Amino acid sequence: MTSRTLLRLLSAGAAAAAGIALAVAPAVASTGGHGGHGGHGKQTVPVRLLSINDLHGNLEPPSGSSSRILDPDGPLVDTDGTLTGIAGGKYSIAGGVSYLATHIKQARDRNTLLVAAGDLIGASPLISAAYHDEPTLEVLGSLGLDTTSAGNHEFDEGYAELQRLMNGGCHPVDGCSPAGEWKGTDFDFLAANVLKQDTGTYALPPYYVKTINGVKVGFIGLVTATTPTIVTAEGIKGLQFTEEVAAANRASAYLARKGVKAQVVLVHEGDSITPNQSPDACSVNTTNAGSRIARELNPQIDLVISGHSHQAYICKTSDPAGQDRYYTQGSSFGRVLTQIDLQIDKRTKDVIRSSVKADNKVVTRTVTPDPQVEAQVQAWKTRSAAVADRKIGTITADITNLVNNSSAATTKPETALGDLIADSQLESAKAGGAEIALMNPGGIRTSLTYAQKGSEGDGVVTYGEAFEVQPFSNIVQVRTYTGAQLKALLEQQVWTPNPTTGAITHRILQVSSSLTYTFDTTKPVGSRVSDIKLNGTPVTDTQSIKIAANNFLMGGGDGFSVFTQSTDTWSGPIDLDAFTAYLGAHSPISPSPADRITFVK
Repeated sequence: MTSRTLLRLLSAGAAAAAGIALAVAPAVASTGGHGGHGGHGKQTVPVRLLSINDLHGNLEPPSGSSSRILDPDGPLVDTDGTLTGIAGGKYSIAGGVSYLATHIKQARDRNTLLVAAGDLIGASPLISAAYHDEPTLEVLGSLGLDTTSAGNHEFDEGYAELQRLMNGGCHPVDGCSPAGEWKGTDFDFLAANVLKQDTGTYALPPYYVKTINGVKVGFIGLVTATTPTIVTAEGIKGLQFTEEVAAANRASAYLARKGVKAQVVLVHEGDSITPNQSPDACSVNTTNAGSRIARELNPQIDLVISGHSHQAYICKTSDPAGQDRYYTQGSSFGRVLTQIDLQIDKRTKDVIRSSVKADNKVVTRTVTPDPQVEAQVQAWKTRSAAVADRKIGTITADITNLVNNSSAATTKPETALGDLIADSQLESAKAGGAEIALMNPGGIRTSLTYAQKGSEGDGVVTYGEAFEVQPFSNIVQVRTYTGAQLKALLEQQVWTPNPTTGAITHRILQVSSSLTYTFDTTKPVGSRVSDIKLNGTPVTDTQSIKIAANNFLMGGGDGFSVFTQSTDTWSGPIDLDAFTAYLGAHSPISPSPADRITFVK
């Protein structure tokens, strides 16, 4: 009997708020056998867990800022802190599923399970999004993924669509992909804290159990309880998202009663933690949701693998019984593979906590890419080409990005394309309460040209052309800041002409139409910004403002560290989706006068 069949047998009301009566075990699988590393005569069984999180359909190697990862052993050095936030820090160029496949094969032994902590799909690049992330799920099957928690982005297209992706069948609107009818996944998305509102039963399997050399390991899945605030109402229609710790503890208690004592939580919720700390240094952070969950889960749970915040960390906390418990996350976009080794006592069937060792391994591109996975990626890249030619909007003239292609000292830092993208992100983030949007100019890679590039016709913008403008698949996020923080953020902008050559070093954020201010380059650094207005009203230091920006900026990218001073994150669509939706809704679009920043030089 499959896990999905068993799931349907849960009685109505069993998962009500008063408590969940777990009547059946959703999934039990076996691997290995007696002998070998866990053979006769030995008192412990070794287990290796490999984990990923927040892949977001990045099948091809990510580029630009999305390709970099802080790496103590990396070959590249960040001299001013703009790439990593740590001046002098070393980093590597990483990611790409064909490279990830090679790293997994190199790390895998007979006692290995590959698991994940959500957002494997959703907010994906064109190669995966063009066919509703079936390409990514196909590749994850090739990687041998055993199970994963659901993430908030797994619900982007709704619960019915997530069920289709697990169970198989063609898309109800777009039909089958060029590869034919979708066969479904060999793994489940887990969520012990997601219930059907009408029946109170689980919407997804709450846990997964696998037997290794005679001992059972249970994986409990959780998704952030904030999902209703960061996913469209349609995407979560009919679902209830409950508090994570209580949901996990109920599933844990049931597993323990059934003899599953070795337990791991896969939770799509995490922290913002400075990388390269020792596990003990980041053990307690009372302000972060991920750390709270890791501390409060019952002592039967041995390990917490997290996601959601796109950070790379290996942390240690104490459970309610005072035992050490590791808490990990592996960055995003397939740039990090987390390896966790542990021993299970064959007598007690439980994890020996002192045996747990965890490490985040950078998915470098110095290895040979796996040929099977690479062939899959190339096949989907070819299939997605047809989607790239789709018309999404029209423009009346070139909408250019002059900041990236001009070095003249008279250049104005605000551009028509920057304004357009900021406006699109603001509109896409209204559900998160956004009042203004800010965009980094380095994330705008080319201009939109009026003249046709192929046979689409003059003034027509295709999906492929929009993708060339914003290829990084960053996620639009919203956080709350004070007016004083907004000013401090704008003061971190850079405009420095070279007196000899006239070349300019610049990092001027592009702004939505709701924000205006003056930037005076003749004044000292730190005193250049004045007359800040929100929709024409002067901004005060104490007022709260919700600002939208991509996740690269929210992480302090390009030296904008003020972005990291708020953590109440709402996550929306990828920037490209916001951009294409805006073009479709507002065409034909003419270039803006780029007059939101009063620039004094």
